[in-house]
Amino acid sequence: MKKIAIFGSTGSIGESTLAIVRENPDKFRAVTLVAGKNIEKLISQIREFHPENVYITSEENAARLRALFPTLNVYCGEEGMEEISLRTDFDISVSALVGIAGLSPTYNMIKNGKTVALANKEVLVAGGELIMNTAKESGATLLTVDSEHSAIMQCLQGEEQNKIDKILLTASGGPFFDKEITDDITPADALNHPTWSMGPKVTIDSSTMMNKGFEVIEAKWLFGVEHTQIEVVVHRKSLVHSMVQFADGTIMANIGPKSMQIPIAYALNYPERLPNGIEKLDLFEVCDLKFEKPKIEKFPCLRLAYEAIAKGHSAQVVLNAANEVLVAAFLAGKVKYTDIPKGIEKVMALYAPRPLATVAEILAFDKEVKAKTEEMIRENEI
Repeated sequence: MKKIAIFGSTGSIGESTLAIVRENPDKFRAVTLVAGKNIEKLISQIREFHPENVYITSEENAARLRALFPTLNVYCGEEGMEEISLRTDFDISVSALVGIAGLSPTYNMIKNGKTVALANKEVLVAGGELIMNTAKESGATLLTVDSEHSAIMQCLQGEEQNKIDKILLTASGGPFFDKEITDDITPADALNHPTWSMGPKVTIDSSTMMNKGFEVIEAKWLFGVEHTQIEVVVHRKSLVHSMVQFADGTIMANIGPKSMQIPIAYALNYPERLPNGIEKLDLFEVCDLKFEKPKIEKFPCLRLAYEAIAKGHSAQVVLNAANEVLVAAFLAGKVKYTDIPKGIEKVMALYAPRPLATVAEILAFDKEVKAKTEEMIRENEI
């Protein structure tokens, strides 16, 4: 039986992971649950899954958990996150914390040589070189539960001897692919994703196609290719989850139902597939598979991601930090939707490349960029 640690247990990825645990009690046990502020959902998860270790952000909520569950190891705050991520009493972790908050705990688990199923894009966007080098040194295994990167990982099974010519990274196009993007777009408009049910930050990123830009950066690190070998392909039906083209022209595609449980289960039970109750595709009903080029001029966040890769590591940290602040500001009604890419570009122009060798240096730079972005919003410079 595999022991699982879930970092982000109350989010959509965490809940999907626990659904797999629930369906396969003979194969998996959730021993560690890490949440943010959703104390009620965490309490419900504790009562159902009986973990040994839990984390909640605030000391007040931690005290409540200790009173309710006296035998439970309860962690909280920055020190608690460091401690719980350095535990080694699990077989695989799912790293699904939102934003840069996932970098340090994922690094700790990789440093300890653990198997990590990554669902946090920002970990590789902000710390790709450090994470991949550390994994190589420690012997850690880095898997992915992103539907697109899982698809690529599956397409590459048994193809180790064959050189990748191109990765074809599919995108749904989000809610605005066929609509005009204006200053009048509201958070409700942008959160109305046509395909996937995700958290608000990831859903906004999907609407701007920054999510796809982050995935380009992830793919570069995960699969050891240049960014020039990664092409984004819009596939509105979201049935082809991604493809790999090889030197002889062959294209391997991963096609399947629109369910995050499939890539999560594949990572948890890697490399064996788990049966599930998800309705299978009927190819006779699919009819056609249409692919389109993304409209770079309409979705400048995708262009900015490629530019950040070309500029180097620190530019990717700036891209991620500025985006995180601007998305939060848009959701709070402080900036317009169109200010997100405009603001990112303005912030990126302020910073020359700089070396970032440690997690501490990355986090300090991230904090600096976020403070500058917030200042620019306050001063109406964005």
